[in-house]
Amino acid sequence: MSCGNHHETPCDEVLARVYTYLDGELEEGGCGEVRDHLDECGPCLREYGLEEAVKKLVNKSCGCEPVPDDLRAKVLGRIEQVCGEIRSGDAKTTERA
Repeated sequence: MSCGNHHETPCDEVLARVYTYLDGELEEGGCGEVRDHLDECGPCLREYGLEEAVKKLVNKSCGCEPVPDDLRAKVLGRIEQVCGEIRSGDAKTTERA
């Protein structure tokens, strides 16, 4: 996803790090980049708000049970795979244009 405007940190890069940011697992420099981007990009801010709401809902429903490490690794691996597929699809679309 891209809003079409130029940003120091591209939209797709910010959105790829949203869950890491929400979980407080992003390094401080990365947090600053994400915050700065969200301050200037309405579409990404809306997507961030949606992801934050989903995270809160999941936490409310399942927050009391610890997640097994292997499940966490599988889910994160799948998310990275899907993000890679999306990025590669965006690159192919850009090449055709």
